[in-house]
Amino acid sequence: MSTEPTASGYWYPDTDGGATTVDVLNLLRRYRAAETAMRARTRASMRMNETDLLALRHLLREQRAGRVVRAVDLARTLDISTASVTALIDRLERDGHAKREAHPTDRRAGIVVPTASSDAEVRETLGPMHQRMLALVDSMDEQERGVVARFLSGMADAVGEAAASDADAEPDAD
Repeated sequence: MSTEPTASGYWYPDTDGGATTVDVLNLLRRYRAAETAMRARTRASMRMNETDLLALRHLLREQRAGRVVRAVDLARTLDISTASVTALIDRLERDGHAKREAHPTDRRAGIVVPTASSDAEVRETLGPMHQRMLALVDSMDEQERGVVARFLSGMADAVGEAAASDADAEPDAD
């Protein structure tokens, strides 16, 4: 069987029966496109840009885990400057998504917390979709979930390794 790319697969070989390698990768692309569209709808619904939405998601996750978030923590998580994170927190605060509070144990420091209304808005906006996603995964048996988990983990590793090797291959700017 040829490993040359097929017309339908761009550069991926068509080597197996049933759902082909190309079919699986195309379904993964279809999922990514649907997720990208959902994120755009969420940003528009909540009138937020991508970085602000990522910051809010981080704040909500950390709050649920019982951890405090300082501005410097947001800057590190989002890989942005402290000046940019100050502007980001200002926007989140202005729009009612977060607020600044005193650190619970260090009176010299401040923390950033999501507002209850923002948590409710995120749940209202994304809750039905998350329920559908959970129902789909719950409908799978343990073996099927294992196969999907192994596949997604492997894909994340493959893309991550490609990004790391691409960065290594870039010439030095010196």
